[in-house]
Amino acid sequence: MNNTKHTLTIKEKIGYGLGDTASNIVFQMVANFMLIFYTDVYGLSAAAAGTLLLAVRLFDGITDPIMGSIADRTRSRWGSYRPYILFLAVPYGVFACLAFITPDFDSTGKLIYAYFTYGLLMTCYTAINIPYGALGAVMTNDPKERASLQSYRFAMAMAALLVIVWALPKLVAFFGDGDDVVGYPLAMVFLGGLAATCFLLCFKMTKETKQVKPAQNKKNAFLEFLSLFKNDQWVVIAVISLATLILIGVRASVAPHYIKYYVGEASLTSNFLTLSAIGSVLGAVSTNFLTKFIEKKTLFIVALVVVIISHSMFYVLESDAIVTIFIVYFIANFSHMIITPIMFSMVADTVDYGALKIGRRLTAVTFSGHLLAIKLGFAIGGAIAGWILSGYAYVPNQEQSEHTLSGILLAFAGIPVICTVACLIFITRYKLTEPEVKRIQTQLADNKTIN
Repeated sequence: MNNTKHTLTIKEKIGYGLGDTASNIVFQMVANFMLIFYTDVYGLSAAAAGTLLLAVRLFDGITDPIMGSIADRTRSRWGSYRPYILFLAVPYGVFACLAFITPDFDSTGKLIYAYFTYGLLMTCYTAINIPYGALGAVMTNDPKERASLQSYRFAMAMAALLVIVWALPKLVAFFGDGDDVVGYPLAMVFLGGLAATCFLLCFKMTKETKQVKPAQNKKNAFLEFLSLFKNDQWVVIAVISLATLILIGVRASVAPHYIKYYVGEASLTSNFLTLSAIGSVLGAVSTNFLTKFIEKKTLFIVALVVVIISHSMFYVLESDAIVTIFIVYFIANFSHMIITPIMFSMVADTVDYGALKIGRRLTAVTFSGHLLAIKLGFAIGGAIAGWILSGYAYVPNQEQSEHTLSGILLAFAGIPVICTVACLIFITRYKLTEPEVKRIQTQLADNKTIN
């Protein structure tokens, strides 16, 4: 393996970031609008929609390890990971459109169609996103460059969030002219095309500078995946990622419900989500600056504390304190998006640690395991949101009871507090500080037998 600490250019960082712009056009669409689309437009019950969001993601427990193993074994003139970005960009955009079509079927047919199209979309997401995530680990060895790369990535990912939450309601209204059944798929034709374009630009503007030797060990995909659990630092980050994405999944799923029913101002949904997206973009951008002066584990802990405090405040704010609610949600998203890029840079560091600990460099497998934790957490969060709405007697498109409103608040603020406290406990077990990562890389450079 080439151990040169490649300094990344701005073009490379932007190019890599465009990949997560593409990913998040779909991810944020699913996170912020899929549940309310299924309940209020498509016609599924909240419980059925929540179960769907979880069941499809459980299938990723099979596809993620397989894709990680395939990517790590791939050798081509474009590298190990970039070919998947090139060839799956267009199918990714097409499947995004199909998932938001409402067919003229009976309730059973609709449910089958929803499972099929959402399953196709998530399988393609796996096949393109695992190689994309692994690409960041082979663009540079330097821990600070990795943190910088991830901050660019998540700034541009949150730019996608900003586009989605601002533009989607307007695109749906424009194309549907009052009919959301027509508006959603046409809006996704536009956004799916944009996602495909961003992935193609990502392919063109990036390169793999670390050449990984062909694996000599012929372990199958699932044995390789299981070997990740010998990497205790990867386990720590995987658990934190699971909890973090449960937070995102449940909160994002009910954010439109929170504004529409709890605050009682459906017309403010786009503004509410747009302001939170701006907070996320600024948080991601700030991470690049802050990690130059603050060790990333310390910064991670501080951001977690702010997330806990901000979400707790929703329990003491009156529903008519709209300006304060907007400000607090802005702060919550700002601090949360400091956490996310640091978390992803830590995954890249666990690859080096794992190579030393278990004797094999499993780059894409490591990222596939991490992506599985993310997708499982996101699915659990979405399912919890649907189940809470159902358990608290939510009925679409009508005034909700106080009991139902308390359930919406629990999903929007209570569950996120619980998840963040869990992250705060687990991060104390993370030991890969920047000096430790550099020590590991030096030791790996001296050990030429590790792939």
